[in-house]
Amino acid sequence: MPGPIDLSIWFLGTAFELLFVVCSLARKSFLTYLFLNLYLLISIAVSTGRFVFLQSYGQGSSQYRYFYYYSDALLTLTLFCALISLYSRVFGELRTGEYVKWGAVFLLLGTAGFSYAVVAQSAERLSTDFAYELSQNLYFVGLVLTYILWGAVLKLRETRTRLVQIILSLGLYFSGYAASYALMNFSGRFSIIRYICPVLGCFLPLSWSLTILRNSEESRLVPAQLVAVPR
Repeated sequence: MPGPIDLSIWFLGTAFELLFVVCSLARKSFLTYLFLNLYLLISIAVSTGRFVFLQSYGQGSSQYRYFYYYSDALLTLTLFCALISLYSRVFGELRTGEYVKWGAVFLLLGTAGFSYAVVAQSAERLSTDFAYELSQNLYFVGLVLTYILWGAVLKLRETRTRLVQIILSLGLYFSGYAASYALMNFSGRFSIIRYICPVLGCFLPLSWSLTILRNSEESRLVPAQLVAVPR
């Protein structure tokens, strides 16, 4: 069973995810950020399911392991879709939405094909490791795409405050995940570093919630402030 710290961070993250959905409904922005809300709603459902499996079968059970890795792959796919929806918003005025969508489909299929090829050598690994490999590869692709999107935001001088801050939070989230995985490879899974990923899971919905609450959809950044953000 996870310890009290793990459970506290877990429940807090779920509460922050629910907070963003409530804030979106209250500010009438649910449909505007539909894929972000869908991602967090699925995440809430997954957290509930994992807790049920944990209580019913235990952390070391095959049932919990299967549910954990395949639900993680589902969450990563949904987050990938949410990221592409942000691409569509940034490039919407350039009428390149269709190209973005088709590019995302081919990238997703390519990532899935690569992940399958990695684990297809072993039939025993295929049923369990494919979900893990797909999730890991999509996180890497998401990290690269987020930085490309941030470069587009700076290049196009995007000034919509909500959109800019949501993309910036997502970039920090992916960067933190990549750094924490690298650190865990050196420090061991039982180090305090293992709490970084769950804490990042709390940071993302909390930062999005604050963005929705503090800024209206009409809020704009001064271009000079936007250029100063990455310094």
